[in-house]
Amino acid sequence: MFRFAHIEYLWGLLIIPLLALFFILSRVARKRALRRFGNHETIKELMPFASKSRPAFKFIVVMLALAFFIVGAARPQFGSKLKKMKREGIELIIALDVSNSMMAEDIQPNRLERSKRAISRLVDRLKDDKIGLIVFAGEAYTQLPITSDYNSAKLFLEAVNTQMVPRQGTAIGAAINLAMRSFTPEGEANKAIVIITDGENHEDDPLAAAEEAINNGIVVHTIGMGLPQGAPIPFSSNGQKDYMRDNDGNVVVTKLDEPMLEKIAAAGNGIYVRANNAQVGLNALFDEINKMETEEMEALVYSEYDDQFQYFFAIGIFLLLLEFIILERKNRYLMKVKLFSAK
Repeated sequence: MFRFAHIEYLWGLLIIPLLALFFILSRVARKRALRRFGNHETIKELMPFASKSRPAFKFIVVMLALAFFIVGAARPQFGSKLKKMKREGIELIIALDVSNSMMAEDIQPNRLERSKRAISRLVDRLKDDKIGLIVFAGEAYTQLPITSDYNSAKLFLEAVNTQMVPRQGTAIGAAINLAMRSFTPEGEANKAIVIITDGENHEDDPLAAAEEAINNGIVVHTIGMGLPQGAPIPFSSNGQKDYMRDNDGNVVVTKLDEPMLEKIAAAGNGIYVRANNAQVGLNALFDEINKMETEEMEALVYSEYDDQFQYFFAIGIFLLLLEFIILERKNRYLMKVKLFSAK
């Protein structure tokens, strides 16, 4: 497992393009000053050892050294030891709709992005629980197996997009069935499934799946992403924003199917929450889930991390030494060496 102990230090990398811009502007100003000074060929004769490429090469080397120092200061670390730990918590699997309708912008910035941000904040609140992530549209796939590694959960969440599932639709039943099979086998912890979707165009039997889940001791909650009045589905065409249209050329409006999501939550003995532009409702729902009785679980976690910053600092020091050795001017003795001259 790789991580940065001080990931916020990586913001320092932003100074490199600013310094590069300053260097380019200074070189341009130098050229203009030389033109005003006199004839280019005459000046070239007066400065035979001046080099055009060496200052740029030295600058690049210094910037690379700076980048390695910044990354080293962020303290890159690798997990070196796995340890079994006893934890008390629940198992939670989130099934996230990634169909095209989740790109509608009635929930800002859009339904899918707002869902991802809410899930990320939820992960920050987890302590001794396990979490898994399923993505679905016309089919359902496991994006993240059930785990207590919250850093990995955030990484996998970042990669979620509407292109992950090629078949369009909203197969909520398939997502619930996959979630039921994704919990820890024979685990005794209380289990919950949270379905985040607009609920539109469901094409299987989610009610039967929710009933089967509750029969297996798994509670099913639903969160409705979207507003009842609906919104068009945007997409990019030749670099310009457009909206999906039907065969008659009319703009397609995707609406929240609230009654269906309420029925699924009722069948799964859970609760339904409708998201809006003020809040998604995932945190409030998690407070409800936290009322469930926790059970002791066994989990593999990284208990020790080894710092790797010394390698980055060593490379940075080497690059600074290299920059120091390289002269800005041509070497008068090396200029006389003609390795490839004809005899």
